[in-house]
Amino acid sequence: MGRNTRKRRSPLATKVVAGAAALAVGGGGLVWANFYASAHESGSSHHRTRSAGAQVATIQCPDVGQKLRNVPRGARSGVDKELARLDEQITEAYARLASTRQAQSGDSGYVQNAILGPLKSKRTAALDRIGTNIRRVGGNAPDGLGRFAECRGMGADQPGGGNGDNGDGDNGQDGGQDNGQGQDGGQNGGQDGGQGQDDNGNGVAGPVADDFIDINDVQPNSRGSQNGLAANGDGGSTGTFTTDCGVNENNLFNSDNLIAAPGVDNGAHHTHDYVGNQDNDAFSSDEDLANAETSCQNQGDKSTYYWPVLRLQDGTEEFDANDQGGGAEGNIGKILKPAQAELRFVGNQQGDVVAMPQFLRIITGDAKSFTNGDANANTAWSCSGFEDRQVTDKYPLCPEGSQVLRTVNFQSCWDGQNTDSANHRDHMAFVQQDGSCPDNFQAIPQLQIKLAYDIPAPTVENGQVQNPYAVDSFPEQLHKPITDHNDFINVMDENLMNEVVDCINRGEDCQ
Repeated sequence: MGRNTRKRRSPLATKVVAGAAALAVGGGGLVWANFYASAHESGSSHHRTRSAGAQVATIQCPDVGQKLRNVPRGARSGVDKELARLDEQITEAYARLASTRQAQSGDSGYVQNAILGPLKSKRTAALDRIGTNIRRVGGNAPDGLGRFAECRGMGADQPGGGNGDNGDGDNGQDGGQDNGQGQDGGQNGGQDGGQGQDDNGNGVAGPVADDFIDINDVQPNSRGSQNGLAANGDGGSTGTFTTDCGVNENNLFNSDNLIAAPGVDNGAHHTHDYVGNQDNDAFSSDEDLANAETSCQNQGDKSTYYWPVLRLQDGTEEFDANDQGGGAEGNIGKILKPAQAELRFVGNQQGDVVAMPQFLRIITGDAKSFTNGDANANTAWSCSGFEDRQVTDKYPLCPEGSQVLRTVNFQSCWDGQNTDSANHRDHMAFVQQDGSCPDNFQAIPQLQIKLAYDIPAPTVENGQVQNPYAVDSFPEQLHKPITDHNDFINVMDENLMNEVVDCINRGEDCQ
């Protein structure tokens, strides 16, 4: 199994995450040694004398990228690189957190003093550089960027809160303060968060048994999230356009993110599956995308569609077992390609849709939803034959013969001007409850992606899960299902986009 070749590496990318590299063993990937050490001492919960510091399962930091709403275009490249540096700093700190459990068990202040304190200093410097980048091109840097420097310890069973909001600065620093982490900056973080958690015997933190649910235990029509509403309905523009781009038969994988971290190698810290455009890495320009090959049957569709891979944690050593983004950052096991990948564009229930601009970028879902909170979470997990039972924060256990389904409906309201925005979200919006777009937004064809996987159901016994499957994630996100996300760049030629729009507005089903 291959990966696409890098064109060049940025200075930031040449840095090795020392903590993570030190943990890579053989070809088996990253071993988060004793990740939940001290969480399984014998005796009743009333008599356990575990170190509070050892119960910090992961690190929660304000998501600065979602706070930046007005970054001048001339500053975005530099700002994006600093945002990627912030992610790298968290990865390094998490590696230290995971590899120092013995030291933590003997020192209740270790996490704060040796990990979170130094992390804050590094983040302060990066935030200062973000401000400098903005001011250098005549922009006004946001006041008080430094308040986003402090990170906190967090329990493994406590999803974050506040950091995933739509840019509210105060919530960014204080969000999730009481989610299992106390008010002392993480020193007593997640005191109960590690209880009953484990690494499934494979040395990787997550997923755990509580991340799975029998599909029969999911209530029908209970997902209840405004995010991801289907834009189409019985009225308005009722047609559909389906594009067939395969299931990554060309084995195009990398751990870049061209939208969120352009110009930064390994900007995603997890591996992506690509269909459509065949020139997808951090250094691809719009011209590169326009001139690339495509896996889509309709050669006018050179759009890029990508998502984090699913893996079966069965001990398989993949091509990236020793690489950053793969095993060196806790993403291990057999990569599972979808058995089917349905890419469909639909209309708007209130009226006609307009053409998407070429190179429009859309991110849906949030790769950091576990620590950010669920404000931007947007994936429906389900099983074939049970499509009315969908869940966002659990992996489904499907009966024999039923496929795992991973479905997402993208934002389909465009601001009419921008192909991207500083936080990669503000230029797009979801339809409202009645299917209409917010004021000053226009309806465009809504991309709906449904991925179907043939996965044997993991076995859950005595609070442990055997051979689990999981989505690739940033290391500190612990492979939680709520962190699933999808990305899209429109590279359809003008004729094809007009065909898509006409088909949808005429109420026809086309491909």
